[in-house]
Amino acid sequence: MKRTSLILTLLAVIALSASVAYWGLQLFKPAPRPQVAVPKAAMPEPSVEAAASLFGGQAVAATNYQLKGVLAAIPARDGVAIIVADGKPAQAYKVGQEIAPGVTVKEVQQRFIMLSEGGVAKRIDLPAESKASNNAAQGGNNQAPQQQQAAPPPAQPSIPVPPPPPAMNPAPSIVTPPTQ
Repeated sequence: MKRTSLILTLLAVIALSASVAYWGLQLFKPAPRPQVAVPKAAMPEPSVEAAASLFGGQAVAATNYQLKGVLAAIPARDGVAIIVADGKPAQAYKVGQEIAPGVTVKEVQQRFIMLSEGGVAKRIDLPAESKASNNAAQGGNNQAPQQQQAAPPPAQPSIPVPPPPPAMNPAPSIVTPPTQ
C-alpha cells in the first residue's frame, strides 16, 4: 500500500505542476499584437482582345507605337526594331530592351515585332510602304506582278516514222493504135 500511495502522490504532483504551469502562462502571457490583413494584389482585368488570340483571333496592334524597320537576326535575341514611340523620334531597340515603363520588345521577325505590354503580347506589323521598299531593296520591283505568258506546250517526242512506200504504179496497159 505504501507503494500505491507513493505512485498516487507522484501523479498528483505532476498534475498539479502541469495545472500551475498552464494557468501561469495564461496569466502572464503578453497582450496579442494587432493583426493587419495583407492587402490583396489587384489583378488586371483580362481584355477581350487578349483572349481573342487564344482561339485563333488576331492579336491587337498597339496604337501608340509605329514600327519603321527591323533588323531580324538568326539568333532571335540579336534582333533590332526601329520604333516610333508616342510620337518621339525613331529609335532602335534590341530584343528585351524596354521602350516605355512596362513595355519591352519581346520578339523581332522579318515583317513584324511582338511587344510585351504589361504581360500582354501585342503585334506590330511593318507598314505597307516599308514592305514594298524592303522588297525593292531585295531586288524585286514595286509594280504589281505582270501576267505570266503561257509557255508553249512542250514538244512531243518524235517517233521515227518510216517513209510511206512508193506508190504502186499500175502496169502500163498496152494501147493498140486504131487500125484503119
